[in-house]
Amino acid sequence: MQNYNIEEGPSTLGALRALIPQRSCTFTEALRVAELQASRLLTLLRVEQAPIPSEIISELPRIQVEYRPIPMSGLSYWNGTVWVIGLNRAEPPTRQRFTLLHEYKHIIDHGRVEALYPGSSRHSADRQAEQAADFFAGCALMPRLLLKRAWANGLQTPAQLAHHFETSELAICVRLAQVGLVDNTDRHGGQAIYRRESAPLHLAKETRVKLEGMLDIERTADVRLGVSRKVKTQGGRDGDGYSLPQQRLNHGPADPRDVTRA
Repeated sequence: MQNYNIEEGPSTLGALRALIPQRSCTFTEALRVAELQASRLLTLLRVEQAPIPSEIISELPRIQVEYRPIPMSGLSYWNGTVWVIGLNRAEPPTRQRFTLLHEYKHIIDHGRVEALYPGSSRHSADRQAEQAADFFAGCALMPRLLLKRAWANGLQTPAQLAHHFETSELAICVRLAQVGLVDNTDRHGGQAIYRRESAPLHLAKETRVKLEGMLDIERTADVRLGVSRKVKTQGGRDGDGYSLPQQRLNHGPADPRDVTRA
């Protein structure tokens, strides 16, 4: 198996953070940065074919992945020595893979959240951060080039593509809309945004219903749990020099009725 623990020059995390503009961004720009970061991640780790291995994150320096009995899909925090990504051990592998990349995006964004996600009259800054993390995960697990290549080679049903990329069919449907391989998408800045009405009309009815009811394609938590992802972060600096004062990171609870997520 290929070793993804590569440290040649700047760290992988540092290289991805370097792509964030040193100014305030619009949400459209933040989404473009997220896709660029996903592409750069795969390039740095020399990943050129599907399925994208989870080891591209789990084998990185200063990243510790733990499978826990937690009441949400995932969480991430700095423990003073390494970045910890906690994954719900009871969830399917496809969901865990998506959650892993989603949480890594939060780690990349640390220290630049306010500049990347300004919020709007329709979406809070926290919600934009969650959408961008979803988008990053989709871009990393289902890269635009590889998805179009698979489509051209005859893999054109959600089931076929989900098997090929080791993701859920719902995640595949959203990603197909984002790259323009299906019609009737709601677009924002050139990318399909996770919206109730963004389900492709030609998909099976039961698939459309699921898509229309969720923003979080891979990681919908049960709002009845009332869980708020507040994780205490130890002080200090991470491996790339980012200051990490003691604070509580809150990505918020998920409420499928409001298409927000934990």
